[in-house]
Amino acid sequence: MPAFLHDIEDILRFLPHRYPFLLVDRVLALEKAASISALKNVTYNEEFFQGHFPQIRIMPGVLIIESLAQAGGILLYHSLPDPAEKIVLFGKIDGAKFRRPVVPGDQILLEVKLLKSRARFYHFYGKATVDGDLAVEGFMLASLLDRGELNVR
Repeated sequence: MPAFLHDIEDILRFLPHRYPFLLVDRVLALEKAASISALKNVTYNEEFFQGHFPQIRIMPGVLIIESLAQAGGILLYHSLPDPAEKIVLFGKIDGAKFRRPVVPGDQILLEVKLLKSRARFYHFYGKATVDGDLAVEGFMLASLLDRGELNVR
């Protein structure tokens, strides 16, 4: 049995994101409507390192938050009865704290918990750690829309 639940090929079916904005590489554990643990491998080849910062390469904190949000999206995908008919929109960040820099070679453990849901709104707590050290944490809000409600092609 593999040491992970979903690989990148599975994730491509769950999330609409693609290169260079797909920021989850593997799902380690998932409990429907409760929590997810996933990984983001940070490599020297990430496009954002060209400008953030060329001399001291640090992953932008907002992209770590986005990684957590994408993990939350995977959790919702597995928690909804009709996920193909929905799209998850990131709505809000509260209390985000950035505790340590993330640099090339780091592997980020993304842990997201669903705190509550009401109607089409979902509240999460997420934390990102590297080697057991807290890098980023915060509260997030996502909303669900029916794909038909969007004028997107």
